[in-house]
Order: sequence, then structure tokens, then C-alpha cells
Amino acid sequence: MLSPIKAICERKDIRKDGTSLIFIQYCYSSGHRTLLNTEIAIPPGFWLNRKKKPSIISQQLPVEFGDADALNESIKKMLRLTEDIIELAERNKVVDRANFVKELFKPGGNIAEVSKNLAVAVKTYSTSFDNKFNKELFFQLDDYILSKKNKVSDGTQRVYKQMSNRLKAFEEFRKETVSFESIDYNFYEDFVDYLTFKYKHKRRKQTITGLKVNTIGQTVKQFRIFIKDRTRRKIIAPIDLTDFKILDEETDAIYLNYEEVERIYMTDLTEAPYLVEYRDLFVMACLTGLRFSDFSSLRYEDLRKNFLYKKQFKSDHWVVIPLRTEAMQLFEKQFKDNIPKLTNVEFNRHIKKIGRLAGLNEIIKFSYKKGNKDVQEIKPKYEWITTHTARRSFCTNEFLAGTPVKLIMKISGHKTEKDFYKYIRVTPEEAAGKIQELWMERNNLGAFGNQLRKIS
Repeated sequence: MLSPIKAICERKDIRKDGTSLIFIQYCYSSGHRTLLNTEIAIPPGFWLNRKKKPSIISQQLPVEFGDADALNESIKKMLRLTEDIIELAERNKVVDRANFVKELFKPGGNIAEVSKNLAVAVKTYSTSFDNKFNKELFFQLDDYILSKKNKVSDGTQRVYKQMSNRLKAFEEFRKETVSFESIDYNFYEDFVDYLTFKYKHKRRKQTITGLKVNTIGQTVKQFRIFIKDRTRRKIIAPIDLTDFKILDEETDAIYLNYEEVERIYMTDLTEAPYLVEYRDLFVMACLTGLRFSDFSSLRYEDLRKNFLYKKQFKSDHWVVIPLRTEAMQLFEKQFKDNIPKLTNVEFNRHIKKIGRLAGLNEIIKFSYKKGNKDVQEIKPKYEWITTHTARRSFCTNEFLAGTPVKLIMKISGHKTEKDFYKYIRVTPEEAAGKIQELWMERNNLGAFGNQLRKIS
């Protein structure tokens, strides 16, 4: 091969339908790579990684995902096309080869099509691509995401990539290049409007348009952070982001009380023993308040004298968590010998099965804003369970039990009480009951209360 290129299938980027996309990876410089989407997707378990030979799709691939031989041949053709494009870059002394290749590569394309666009691409990408001088927004965005690779969790990396993909989709929709110079309030309004009403979800059997308010807010938030990073590094001139509001709305989400957590733990999984490790980890998370990125990466050495010492992946902040007897037993059971390797997607899928087996069938209705519409979703409680339910359950149960908020935050890692109170979930009945308990502790109205009781 002329350059370090290969086909890859990322096992950590599993989509909702259980498949992962196959990419052509081109390492264009030391530590830097670009990914070219082949638009071929398969369950990652059927991707054969081979060290000395090119990786291929297994012959055992189920027919509903395509013919393995035909798909492998398509990948070979795309690898050869990528080689040809890189050779053209070298022959024309193109400096910014990553974007040059990305510009000319098309899944199922051929060298004849490449030749038609060659002159423009050569002219566009023949300038220096040093990250301080190349002001192309998506080049800088790729550089930013790459710089964060070893500093943030895989989940946060996915958030960055989603933000980048939404920007690219907006650029394609608007048919106008997104550049640093184009970023102003008009850009912000148009981008938010596009995400709200026109953005099309990928990998869905039916066409769904528009994102939830909080998803849009997260995209804008990450975009602002990226712009500020490039400004601090003096790569771009300061951009006024004052009016780039981060939209949000209070989310509806469930928590499980300790009786429900116990029902999950006591569920008979004799017919599905593979679910046991998922159940035990979920219950332990309900007793410790750990995020998935933290409880799925626990090590036995994290335990010291009945306390867990854990550096939170998301916040890079140390927390010390006391273990109840039940949590200690689960920790010893799960981690003394080995730690199961889990993905968030499969964990969410399996914990819903366990919730169903535990009989958490109460019908729950939640609503959220999508554009100017209120959208309602009605599902049984087990369908609302996710890995985050465990952390929310811990915080809410401790709050209802009367544990001081400041102490709960020391364990959960929340930095402000405002964030904490957004996080917990208390029903109106539970709030009323909690107030009633406090009244009892304070002897209701004291002397005034005694006088009222005499009158009655």
C-alpha cells in the first residue's frame, strides 16, 4: 500500500440497530487520522480483525445485512480508490492530504469521477495545513476532537462527533460553507432552526426530523466550547457568542426506590444467566451513584477499607464512596476475579429486559418539547430504565432518606446544588411526605400547634 490505510469497524460505536459502520482509516501524519465512510454497516461481531492480512467481513454474516463476498469486494475497491486519490495528492504536491482525500472520496466512486473534481481539489488543498494556519472550520474541529481523545470518555467523544456531524449536515442542507467567518447570530438562529425542524435522523426505518430541546442545547454548548478553545489558542480571532443561548428544559426521567431495586436484584434469571452480571452491576450502581463510565471501569484495587476511591472519568474528580454491606458483597462477587467488559448500548438493552422480568410494568407518560410541539411518550416503566437511572436512583433515595445534600454531592460529584436538584426525581406525593416528616421532627407548630389542638 502507498500509505497507511485500512478498513476498520469500530466496536464501540454501535448504532441502535446493532450495527457499526465500516470506515477506511487514513493516517495522514503521526498521530492524526481521517475516517472515510464506506456506508457499509454490519454487526461488529462479524468483522474479522486480522493483523497480517486486511480485515474482512465474516462469511457467517446474516443475509439481511448483505452478501459477505460482495461487501468485501466493495471495501477492496474503496481501498484501491483511496490509494489512487492519495497517489494523486502526492503527484500534485497537495499538502492538506486529509481534506483532499475526504473531498474526493465517495462510497462506490471511481477514478473517472475523481478526475472531474481533481483540479478544484488540488487548488483548494495545496496550502499549508498546519493547525495554526489552516482556518478551515472542520479541519480545526477534527484537530480539536483528536486533541481530546485521551482526556475524555468514549461517550464524550461521541458527543463531539455528533456535534461535528450535525454541523456537516447543516452545511450540506444550507449549501453554504460553514466557516469561522460565517459564525454570527444569524448562523446561530439558522442552525438552531435546522436542528429543531429539519435535521433528519440517520439509521431510522422511518424518516424522523428534528431534535429534542436538550439535544440541541448540548450541540450548541459543545460548539461554543470548541470555538472558545480555538480562540484561546489564538488560532482564530475572538467571536461574540453572547447570544448563543444553550437551550434546555427539565427532563422527565424515572428513578427506582429501594423496594424496586430489591425486586430487580431478586429477579430469577435462571433462564437468562447472561443477564446476571448486568443486573448485579446495575444494582451496585444504584447503591453507589456511579456513572456507567465509572462503574464499568472499576478495579479491585479501587476498594480500600470498605471505601471506593474512584476518579470520575467525566469530571476528572476524585470521589470516596462508602459501601453498604450489600454493595460490598456485589463488588466482591463481580470484581475479585475479573471485570466484565460492557458497552453502554448493550447494558441499556439488557437492563430493560431485567426490569421487565422484575415486573416493573407501571405505565408512565412523559412529555418533551420538539420545536413548538409537546410530544408525549407512553411506555411501561422498564422501558425508561437506562444506566443513568441507577445514578439518579442513588441521589434521589439518599435525598428522601434525609442525607444532607452536600454529603450526597461529595459522592455523586455534582459541583453545584442547582445541578443536583435538576438531577433528582421526587414525585409530588414524596415531596409532601418529606415535608410531613420534617414537620413531625420539628413538633409541627410548637406551642401554637398545641393551642390549635386544644381548640379542636
